[in-house]
Amino acid sequence: MLTEHGHLAEHVTDIGPGDAADLALWTYALENGAVLVTKDEDFRDMLLLRGSPPAVVWVRVGNTRRQALLEWFEPMIERVVTLLASGNHLVELR
Repeated sequence: MLTEHGHLAEHVTDIGPGDAADLALWTYALENGAVLVTKDEDFRDMLLLRGSPPAVVWVRVGNTRRQALLEWFEPMIERVVTLLASGNHLVELR
């Protein structure tokens, strides 16, 4: 969906094993200038502890089907991009 909106996007399984360690994903994002979009609170904690990029979009919704999640997330994409472009390193979506 992000690609359809003109953004370069990779799923965790595009860059390595689906069970890659959080630190490996963090390092990949850092080295590639990527933003982490996640439901995992650990990345928010890493950002707060390390105080440096990569930026994290923390999706705070309960368990839901993929299609429902995408439909919920899609209208917020441009706002998220604006927030990231203005220097926010943590965007929390509820």
